[in-house]
Amino acid sequence: MQLIKLIKPILLASLCAVTSVAIAQTKVIYNANGYSPLYKGKMRHGEVNTFTALVIKDGKVVKTGPDNLKNSFPGATLIDAKGKTLLPGLIDAHGHVIGLGNNLSQLDVRGAKSVDEVTAKLKEFAKDKKGWIIGRGWNQELWSNSRFPTAADLDKVVNDRPVILSRVDGHAIWVNSKALELANINADTSAPAGGEIIKDEFGKPTGIFIDKAETLITQHMPATSAQSVSNALDAAGKHLLSLGITSTHDAGIDKTTWQVYKQRAELGTLPLRIVAMLSAASPDLNMMLKAGRYQDSQDFLSIRSVKIYADGALGSRGAALIEEYADRANHFGLMLETQQKLEQLFTLTFKSGFSANTHAIGDRANKIVLDAYQNVFKQTGGILLRNRMEHAQIVSPEDIPRFKTLKIIPSMQPVHATSDMHMAEQRLTNKQLQGAYAWQTFLEQGSTIAAGSDYPVELANPFDGLYSAITRMDHNQLPENGWRASEVLSREDALRAFTLGGAYAAHQEFKVGSLEQGKWADFILVDQDYFKVPIEQLYKTQVLQTWIAGKLRYQKDAAKTEE
Repeated sequence: MQLIKLIKPILLASLCAVTSVAIAQTKVIYNANGYSPLYKGKMRHGEVNTFTALVIKDGKVVKTGPDNLKNSFPGATLIDAKGKTLLPGLIDAHGHVIGLGNNLSQLDVRGAKSVDEVTAKLKEFAKDKKGWIIGRGWNQELWSNSRFPTAADLDKVVNDRPVILSRVDGHAIWVNSKALELANINADTSAPAGGEIIKDEFGKPTGIFIDKAETLITQHMPATSAQSVSNALDAAGKHLLSLGITSTHDAGIDKTTWQVYKQRAELGTLPLRIVAMLSAASPDLNMMLKAGRYQDSQDFLSIRSVKIYADGALGSRGAALIEEYADRANHFGLMLETQQKLEQLFTLTFKSGFSANTHAIGDRANKIVLDAYQNVFKQTGGILLRNRMEHAQIVSPEDIPRFKTLKIIPSMQPVHATSDMHMAEQRLTNKQLQGAYAWQTFLEQGSTIAAGSDYPVELANPFDGLYSAITRMDHNQLPENGWRASEVLSREDALRAFTLGGAYAAHQEFKVGSLEQGKWADFILVDQDYFKVPIEQLYKTQVLQTWIAGKLRYQKDAAKTEE
């Protein structure tokens, strides 16, 4: 209970006003342009219900139908939707909540087109800052020479304090010489298994650390406090609500975050619904597993899965491939764990009653993880736990059917395809890309896709993800007709992936994900008709209101909530 003391009382008071349990009052939202997928025991290609009125009581859906429904509830509070489009609250099935919250207060160099642009932003950000300077978002693929940067580049503007900047994908860091000095990194330093230290022609570390090598630096950073986690949660929550996200899956939490989440759930002050995965990389994994699964009475917090890490990312050439990278001879990426270690982690996870959600991007990683799942299922069971493959980006065509056979849910992020497509064409051969970002192929075989964004790696806006899923084009509508367009999703299927797909992957399809009787009344009002707006305009959709459990949690251009 000590953590409660660490959370500012004034913060708690304000949040309690926002997130208190919905009072027993009937509300009717009418004059709406409503759409909702229907579950009906189907996770693939289900129908979409249309309605103009939504009846809510005790925070849950009573029914949907025409506007005259309001005549059947004479004592209800009537709320005019003014013809705006009403959709179920969107679910992001893969993000990093605290990382997003921290990002909002750290140096953001996303989109920088050169080293000089990064260092210029760093110079300005570092003014009046003390201690470690932390940032994220660099991407050498956007630079003219696409080379990895060096510590010397950062030293030109900050050399008296340690600087650590995470690559946009979160699988590499770039540090200055002060950070190298504090961590005692030199030419004799070896990378741990599953990591790489980039060195120059003289064997000297350049300042780039990939995947597990990052810990050589990060272990020297100041410990994160419970209060800072709580603050980051609030910042992230405010941002996600403004985007129409009512529930998010947090892909890998440590002990401090685990404690803060549970305390905030008990206090009723979580800003949105969170499905949290324990990080297998945490030294406290066993302790957290022994504490058992967690579910609060209002379904704001669910903890019943473990995030396991199999390989790195494509952008840093850490994704584990069967054949070598097309743009780096004799390099096959990095497996962060052996198959044996993966099987040990799966066994521990399943025996604790938790499901395993495994990060796998490259085709080799996906194959090894599928093999590990298969072996452990035979030995200890666990096939019905709704285990997941996080990302499932580059998969051998012959391995895709195994997802269905082994009941593995592909948890995929559509924006990765449109962000990665140019890089992927350089990194990989056409053969390697045959099973890349294969959403339609997964769907057609009967797999349930849980869609997300992987924020803050990508922007959290789910309408970016919906647009990418439907078009496989960037915002300039390129490439024409879409990249590997046979894998596009329909508007209906994309919406299901961002609603019911995420709900199913969290064992919550009877609670959230659609506006059906008995489910929580989580919904959003937006300024465009999702099904009728020209496709090139879809990503510009603005969220006007976000509701959770029948209570208004966000209103555009108005800092107010329903009392």
